[in-house]
Amino acid sequence: MNATTSQRGRAVIISVAGEVDASNEGDWRYLLAEMVALATVPGRVVVDVRDLDFMGCCAYTALAREAERCRRRGLNLCLVSQDPIVARIVAACGLRWLLPMYPTTEAALGIQER
Repeated sequence: MNATTSQRGRAVIISVAGEVDASNEGDWRYLLAEMVALATVPGRVVVDVRDLDFMGCCAYTALAREAERCRRRGLNLCLVSQDPIVARIVAACGLRWLLPMYPTTEAALGIQER
């Protein structure tokens, strides 16, 4: 897994590539937790997974956990993906309400600025 992070205003953006699976689950959880901690209220944590080749179940579990943590702090966490498999897994796990998806980072950020 390779990741880049940036901030735009009150938004934190995480872009990841490669794979998130059991071998790097700890790194994934740490990355998400650290970036969520940097976000300021009212803000948004945008997780761009378009360049991931694989997301194991552990990746979705960690996203859901951090999305809940965000909501308690007054933040929103959202995913950037156009992959139908990601959308199906989010829906099948009943996480659509917790992990809204957008096709681009710009679209995800545009929601915040309305």
